[in-house]
Parts: sequence; structure tokens; C-alpha cells
Amino acid sequence: MAAWMLYRCVFGPHLQRIHRSPEQPRPEASSSALSGMELPTQESGKTHRQYSWLGQYNILLHLLGESIKLLNESVIILYTLQASAIWSISYYSSPLLLCYLYRKGYICSSKLVPVSQYLGTVLVCLLGVACIRGWGRWRNTDYVQFISVLEETKKNHTPANKEKLRCFNFDFSHWPSDFSWTEVSSPKHPKGGVSLLKPEPRLRGTADGFLHSVRTLPCHVIGFLIAHSFGRRMLYPGSVGLLQKAMRPMLQGGQAKLIEEYDGERNKLVACDGNEIDTMFVDRRKDGGPRGRTLVICCEGNAGFYEVGCMNTPLEGGYSVLGWNHPGFAGSTGVPFPQNEANAMDVVIQFAVHKLGFQLSDIVIYAWSIGGFTASWAVMSYPEIQSIVLDASFDDLLPLALKVMPESWRPLVQHTVRQYMNLNNAEQLLKYQGPVLLVRRTRDEIITTTHPEDIMSNRGNDLLLRLLQFRYPKIMTEEGVRVVRQWLGASSPIEEASVYSGYEVDDDWCLSVLKSYQTDRDVSFPWSVGEPAHRDDELQTELRTDEMLSLSARKYMRNFESTHCTPLPAAEFHPPWRL
Repeated sequence: MAAWMLYRCVFGPHLQRIHRSPEQPRPEASSSALSGMELPTQESGKTHRQYSWLGQYNILLHLLGESIKLLNESVIILYTLQASAIWSISYYSSPLLLCYLYRKGYICSSKLVPVSQYLGTVLVCLLGVACIRGWGRWRNTDYVQFISVLEETKKNHTPANKEKLRCFNFDFSHWPSDFSWTEVSSPKHPKGGVSLLKPEPRLRGTADGFLHSVRTLPCHVIGFLIAHSFGRRMLYPGSVGLLQKAMRPMLQGGQAKLIEEYDGERNKLVACDGNEIDTMFVDRRKDGGPRGRTLVICCEGNAGFYEVGCMNTPLEGGYSVLGWNHPGFAGSTGVPFPQNEANAMDVVIQFAVHKLGFQLSDIVIYAWSIGGFTASWAVMSYPEIQSIVLDASFDDLLPLALKVMPESWRPLVQHTVRQYMNLNNAEQLLKYQGPVLLVRRTRDEIITTTHPEDIMSNRGNDLLLRLLQFRYPKIMTEEGVRVVRQWLGASSPIEEASVYSGYEVDDDWCLSVLKSYQTDRDVSFPWSVGEPAHRDDELQTELRTDEMLSLSARKYMRNFESTHCTPLPAAEFHPPWRL
């Protein structure tokens, strides 16, 4: 038993932090080592002085073990970072590197033997360092307790064992799975992933299509290499390992706050593509309030993590919240391509319904920035979801990609985005019939195509226009688009109120028209509201169309005077408008 425990300490996961449980104070890491300590006093006898020296000896042993353990952890982490960097560079440059080594004559037995000896020496040193680290862990009662709880949870995944395990923060790859898509999905579910909207192919003849494929083959190859190398990392910088390591203290602090202050529950979900998704759930249903019975699923930005992201906004508002990290972010595995993103979103929703016990009608999807892709996919695929809130999001990735790339690369950028990174938020959102709220940042520097002061270049405007054009096509004529654009040009509450009052909008009349249409027809979008029923009604309809558009734009979008990365205050998090 002792040998097995020593083995687990040598090859076990890295214990990063011990959280305070809801019932008990934070465990002291050195409590076991400091037992038996008593400082000498003038009144103490010889026995007490000997006991104090024994306690100090235990302290020295403990500090020595901790120092050795930390030193070995640092050595292993340093070697891991170096190996990761070398592997990343050599992986993408391997064709050129192999050609260079072959031409220089390095690929031969006489040259490979010294290299293999060097690698063997490094491996032996690393094994020795790991053994010393394991000895230090074995001397630490907290780590031994952690390993025992982890092994017991893997054997018997009960709520009681899960409650014990939640107090430890360790390498998430060793965390036992809490939910898998196979638990609820039928065997016919496609293993490659859930369905996505695909760009419409161009219609070509057979011969022309073959010749076109041959001519565009270099573009396909270059686009694939760009998407799978620096393109994906530019689009999702949070998936870069070095950035995650730099943010690790911040992420650990944020996770500790969620667990210790909000009684959060961490879970590992397995998506249909095999990726493991790191999630955090805060349950407010026991508080008894109406907001606590509503679950807000948060979709983070391209460098956002649930530990320090938009999850805090609905938390401060009193909602039950489920946050998750993109594939390749923090504890989640995989890479954040659109298919993997949708697969992750699918298993998160399935987990919320089948494991947490929420109905789809009790779920609100809240997304920030690039999280609008998975959010719009969710409401498109699960139309029973209550509502969606998109904060600082956009309609399509392509205009934003063209903004940052050279003009000469335009055809290549178009092909790469449409083929590998087609974040078509607007197309997906139009498939949803429920309430929608868009939050536009008036000084957004990320999703504007010119400069932050040009509010009309904010791609959130295009998202609103497409939504209104789809839902109310009879009033969103050329004149209607002009009216909405005039309202979108207001960059402050004063300007917005001025535009709104300029059309003398009668809120009661507009709402009565929409409610009457909804009651009489009970049809899904698009609505034909605004179309005159009789010839005599045509003039009145044209005169009052501006009022309806001003009201609709104001109901579907709210302005927030801020830049792109400023956290949204809880006071600005409102449920979307519904009739």
C-alpha cells in the first residue's frame, strides 16, 4: 500500500490549491507538519523545552521537504515549457528542418547516437527529479489526502466523494468525467460533431468545377496552413499556452472565488468529438428568488475564461450561472474551431438539462464578443431556449478579418474564413424566434471596421439591421433602413433620446399593433406587420412606420458607453424584450 501511494505521489497530478469548503475554514497546508510545536518559555520545564525543539525539528523537515518539492516542480515546469516550445516550432517547420538536416548529413547513425545519448541523460535526470518530487509529496499529508480522495472518486463517483474533491484545484486532465454526450444522445448522433450552417457552394459545371478545383488547390493548401497555425491563434489568443501560463495566478484566484464565495461546482464534460470541457456551475435555486430559477449559460470571448470573464455579470444579478471554457482554454482540451465550439456548446446544454435539471425554457444564453457564435448556434439548435443576450458581438467574422489583413490577401482571407472559421452569427440568429437583446459598446475598438469613434462601423449595427430586416421585412424598406441607421448613429443617451423623440414615437400604439398582429395570426417570423390591409390604410401605415422602427430598434438594442473589454455591470444585464 505504501509503495502504491509513493508511486501515485511520483506520477500524480500537480496540486495547485486547496479551497476552503463551505462548512470549514481554509485548510492550513502546514498544519500536520507543525503539530507538536511549542515555543520555549521561562516557565517551561525541561520536558517542554525538549518538546519545542522536536517541534522546530519537524518544522525544518517540513520546510526542507517543501523547498525540495517546489524546486523540483520548477525544474519540471521549465523542462516542460522548453519541450513544448521546441515541439511547437519543430512540428510546423519539420519539412524544412528534415530537408536541412538531410542535406547537412545529420540524419545518419554516427550523428544520431550522440543525440540519443543526450536525450537519454535528460530523461534520466527528469526521472530523478520526479522521484524526489514524489518523496516530497509523500511527506505532505495534504497531498496524500488529496490522492486518496481522487482515487476514491474515480472508483466511486458519488456526490459525497465529489464534494470532497471540489476542495482541491489540480491538473484538470486528471479530473474524473462528470457527464458525457453519450449519456443522452442516440447512437445515430454523428460522432464528428453537431450540424453547422455551411456556406452555399457556387454552382458550376462538372468540367468547370474540376478545373476550378485544380486552380484553387494552392489557395486551399495555404488556407489550411494559415487556419491551423497562426490564424487560429490570432482568432483565439486564449488558446495559446504561454498566455494561459501567464494568466494562471489570475485564473486560480478567480476559480477560488467562485468555489469559496459562490459555492461553485466544477465539472468535466465530454463532448461528442472527445474534447473535455471545463465548466463551473453556481446554483441559486435554493435562494428561492425568480432569478435563481433561471440559468444563464455564459459564452466567453476569444481571450476570456469563466474564471475571470463575463460569468460575474449574471452572478452579481442573482442568477444561476453555468460558465465553460472554449476547447483549448485552461482545463478544456482540443482546439477552438467552429465545429469543436458547437460540439462543446451542445454538451453544455445537454448537461444543464439532463444533469442540472433545468428546462430549456428556463435557460438564457449570454455571450460576449466572439462567444456570439456558440450562443447563436445554441438558440438556433434549441429554439425552446428562453432568450439570448449578445454583448459586443458581430454579424460575421469576414469584415473584421479583412480589416486586419492586407488588401492583397483578400481572396485568401475570404476562402480561409469561409472554409475554416465561418463564424456566421447573423445567419444562425435569424433561425431563432425568441427574444433577443444586443448590447452595443459605443467606444468599441475591436468590432469596428474603421476606428472606435466611428460608431456606424460597429458590426453590431449590421447584426441589428439583419435581424430587423428578417423579422419585419414590410417596414424595413429602404426608408426603414435609413430610419434605423439614424437611430444607430446616436452615440450618447442624449442623442438617442433626441432621435427617438424626433419621430414622436407613440409606444402604446406601436405595441398594440404588434400585439394585435401576434394575437390574430400567431405566426413565426418574418411578420408582414406594416402591410396595409386596405388601400385607405396605406398613408397612415407609411406615416407611422418610422415610429415602429424606432421602437423596435430601441427594444432590440441597448447602448453601453464603454470600450470592448470593460466588464458589463450587473445593472446593465437586462432580460430581452418580449411582447
